[in-house]
Amino acid sequence: MARILDYVGLCFDDVLLVPRRSPIRSRREVITRSRFTRGLWLNIPIVSAAMDTVTESRMAIVMAREGGIGVIHRFMPPEKQAEEVSKVKRAENIVIEKPATIRPDARIRDARELMRLLGISGLLVVDSENRLLGVLT
Repeated sequence: MARILDYVGLCFDDVLLVPRRSPIRSRREVITRSRFTRGLWLNIPIVSAAMDTVTESRMAIVMAREGGIGVIHRFMPPEKQAEEVSKVKRAENIVIEKPATIRPDARIRDARELMRLLGISGLLVVDSENRLLGVLT
C-alpha cells in the first residue's frame, strides 16, 4: 500500500541564508546530525548527487570524511560500480583487511603501476613469508 510522506522537501531555490549575527558561540554547539534512512544517520545533512559528473569514489570519500554521503552513480558497469564502492570503504577503514603488497625485488615501475591500478598511494613490502619489511609510498 502506498504511503504519503508528510514532510517538506526543499531545493536550492527554496532556501536562502541571510548573513547575520548569531548567538551561538562555537560551531561545536550546533547539531547538524540528520537521518538519511531508518538505520543511517549523517553528521551533516548533505548528499551528493548520483550523477556521472558529480559522484564517483573521490567525491564519496570526501563526503564521508565530512560526515555526509556520496551516492555512486549507476551509469557504469556493475563491476566498476562495485570497485568505486570498495575504494570508498577502503579509504575509511582504520584497519585495511587485505593490504596491497609487493616483494622487495619488484621494480619501481611495477610498484607505480600497481598503485595506479588500485588507486592507492602506498604498498607494503613483504618477504616470501609475508613478513613486513617496509612501506613503499
